[in-house]
Amino acid sequence: MKTNLLITAIIMIFISSCNVTNVTIPENAMAIIPAPLSMTIQKGNFLFSEKCRIVVSALDDDTKVAAETLALLIKNPTGMEIPVIEGTKAGRGSVFMTLDTAVKTNEGYTLRITPKKIIVRARTAAGLFYAVQTIRQLLPPDVEKESVIEGIQLSLPACDIVDEPAFTYRGMHLDVCRHMFPVEEIKKYIDMLAMHKMNTFHWHLTDDQGWRIEIKKLPELTKTGAYRKETVVGHARNKPNIFDGEAYGGFYTQEQIREIIDYAGSKFITVIPEIEMPGHSLAALASYPDIACTKGPFEVGTTWGVFSDVLCAGKEETFTFIQDVLTEVIDLFPGKYIHIGGDECPKIRWEKCPLCQKRIKDEGLADENELQSYFIRRIESFVTSKGKKIIGWDEILEGGLAPEATVMSWRGTEGGIAAARQKHDVIMTPTSFAYLDYYQTEPAGQPLAIGGYVPLEKVYSFNPLPEELTAEERKYILGVQGNVWTEYISTPEHLEYMAFPRAFAIAETGWIPDRLKDFDDFLARLEVLKTRYEALNLNYFKGEYRDTRKTANP
Repeated sequence: MKTNLLITAIIMIFISSCNVTNVTIPENAMAIIPAPLSMTIQKGNFLFSEKCRIVVSALDDDTKVAAETLALLIKNPTGMEIPVIEGTKAGRGSVFMTLDTAVKTNEGYTLRITPKKIIVRARTAAGLFYAVQTIRQLLPPDVEKESVIEGIQLSLPACDIVDEPAFTYRGMHLDVCRHMFPVEEIKKYIDMLAMHKMNTFHWHLTDDQGWRIEIKKLPELTKTGAYRKETVVGHARNKPNIFDGEAYGGFYTQEQIREIIDYAGSKFITVIPEIEMPGHSLAALASYPDIACTKGPFEVGTTWGVFSDVLCAGKEETFTFIQDVLTEVIDLFPGKYIHIGGDECPKIRWEKCPLCQKRIKDEGLADENELQSYFIRRIESFVTSKGKKIIGWDEILEGGLAPEATVMSWRGTEGGIAAARQKHDVIMTPTSFAYLDYYQTEPAGQPLAIGGYVPLEKVYSFNPLPEELTAEERKYILGVQGNVWTEYISTPEHLEYMAFPRAFAIAETGWIPDRLKDFDDFLARLEVLKTRYEALNLNYFKGEYRDTRKTANP
């Protein structure tokens, strides 16, 4: 039975086939997001008991994560301490997890649930972890609560699942510059990504309105750059702007950043830091004005938008500054990518700056666009020397791509198409499908947002593989990402309201092939899983999920 059948039909088939008595079948029997690649329903169910053991064929720090995650899920409502042990097989009533090279992909897994035992096979520990996330969604929502429920029994429907992701990059972004969020809320955000098999958290840490990462060699970045004197009230396009008159700011210490990186890593999520350059740098210029083209004065941005003052591309001091920042960033973040921004960089200061014009002449560059390309290439050379790779927004195409740069295509899919044709890796994140700070329903009655209209159905409809590309060119599309910019999102509750459930549609888009996607089926599964989100105290959006303007969409 394929997963794109309506969940209600699946549940009814399962219930009618069950021959085990005295076990309550959870109403969310087969509601899984993202949907597995294939699933066959069998007869009966598996009941967790005191005799259960979780046996891992090769127990190490990585494989232990999946096993202990499952053990904790069982312990929360039942109080049962399920031992995690190493072994080559599991007895009746137990769970066996093993690494198996027969599984085709690094993040893929097979899951067999029978009335006698559960067998999980995966090529890597990440695959074992994703299998546990599937098991988690098959268990009743009570497993999400950290309290014992008297008399509860936990069972799983018997089934065979073969699963693997369609894309290697499945991510969500979060801007903490316009508004910050507590460490615990960021962990909760990561929890939601992990449950839905996403593997990347893109953390936007610097911008005009605040510098949020501690750089020990450059203390002014957090002493000065982390704080703005006030914040615009209402929409920034309303002129004249009105301000709240209240100082706002803060930053994450390197200890806090390590804590979040370690937390994400324990859920097989890589954290990609974004350090904006050469534009969106007012907070940096307010801290160290000598790296600007003019003498300023500069202050941390108090409103939203794009500002003319950017890092000076003609000064060597600028590159020394960036290298000092990136040295500490690279030491902190173990992943292979560093995001360097590269978007929305006005050239007006460069056009009038003698040092920038001298740089253009000395380097034989055609214009300011090629100066930006020079800037990015030089930063890439430094990052590469440290064993990392850069990602940039699609503006880094202008003036010529850096040799190994990965392009994040946000102004539509055109930048991604151009980059793939140049044999550069691409992450698709177009505004019209993946910007989750846009309105998700008609604006009337909704919290203030930046604008736009991206309902859940529109998010779900996105196919990251453009038809314009050949099969060979499509290999450069690494995956998909949803973005949450926070100009108009200032609280954890509002963040969750805007991000979820649209992020779950991003997760499914990154996991299953487009041909298997079915929005009605997704909605049915989402409806069942809502009780789980309620148990997790997730402030998800509960309004209209369909695209009411569909006929007007191109």
